[in-house]
Amino acid sequence: MLTIEDADIIQGLRRGDESVFVSLFDGYQNSLLRLALMYATDQRLAEEIVQETWLAVLKGIHRFEGRSALKTWIYSILINRAKTVAQREGRYNNLTLSLDEQTESNEPSVPVDRFHPDDDHPYPHHWLNGPSDWGELPEEKLLSDETQKVILAAIDGLSPNQREIITLRDIEMLSSEEACNILGISESNQRVLLHRARAKVRQALEEYLER
Repeated sequence: MLTIEDADIIQGLRRGDESVFVSLFDGYQNSLLRLALMYATDQRLAEEIVQETWLAVLKGIHRFEGRSALKTWIYSILINRAKTVAQREGRYNNLTLSLDEQTESNEPSVPVDRFHPDDDHPYPHHWLNGPSDWGELPEEKLLSDETQKVILAAIDGLSPNQREIITLRDIEMLSSEEACNILGISESNQRVLLHRARAKVRQALEEYLER
């Protein structure tokens, strides 16, 4: 659904108002490049994907019917183009992703070796060691550049569909509805993918912070 701000931007783009485009470009360029890098083999290719996305936005703005938010439409264009490029480069395969989605529904959110086994009485399936409480850790460590690198590396190590959803939800701060519309997945699938992605990132962060 369009906001008043979106409607104003669309009208400005349709009029060919350069200042409106510059403002939109400045607001989205870094996010689009970050998304493109999930699929591209290098920075140059990612920049080409983003450039093609902007050209598609300008060419398609007169046909945009406003059935989704402007951001959702722009991100959808980028991801579709990025996937096409990634398929061409051999980095993305629809069949593989489809199989991933089937197996991920049975994948444990937390490694099973963090729980007592079935025959470990009197506490089978209870935590061996519960999740870490980070409340007592120094704020500087939680916010350090190295910590951010650990998080980004953990995200980069996720399966493609987990990486997509956690990037859209937790980095780009899109709603679940927006993310589902962009990726063409169901709400239940989105929820499972996001839960598993967050669990893996948290595990990587725990291992780093507990050193």
